[in-house]
Amino acid sequence: MPPGTEHDQGHDSGLDFEAFARTAQRKLYRTAYLLCGDADGARDLTQTTLAKLFQHWRKVSAAEYPEAYARTVLTRTFLAERRRRLRDLLAHRHSDPGPRPEHAELRVTLLAALAELPPRARAMVVLRYWEDLSVETVAQLLRCSEGTVKSQCSRALAKLRTRLGEAHIYATES
Repeated sequence: MPPGTEHDQGHDSGLDFEAFARTAQRKLYRTAYLLCGDADGARDLTQTTLAKLFQHWRKVSAAEYPEAYARTVLTRTFLAERRRRLRDLLAHRHSDPGPRPEHAELRVTLLAALAELPPRARAMVVLRYWEDLSVETVAQLLRCSEGTVKSQCSRALAKLRTRLGEAHIYATES
């Protein structure tokens, strides 16, 4: 078909999505990794997010900040998946997670500590302190009050400080 036909215009919007996906994928993956705590889950979450963005690309591309839209989709997808799995997680949760490695790297220790937080609190901590979003923005993303973000982040940080207080033992041993 000659340039300018409907087929080419649809193809161009696909290229726009491809360009967006190439530039946004790495940042989405990093956030997904912090939310999920593992590479496989992060890849799945990133792919699911990109698939959802592709399905609604006209709306996404018309948004003032498509990156923020993508982060919102990623976060809400993570929370929705966690809610769906909550019963299974509780049914299969072990009260004793087993011995922790004696020489854990700080990053591994941090991910383990994040994994101990409830999904919503974990999302708040990641968005607030990793993504450096304002309390107001996190509240809007998660559809809750600013006070909820502040109180849950405060409680989550206290849990992380308690858990990570042990990290220096592992980090300083040879």
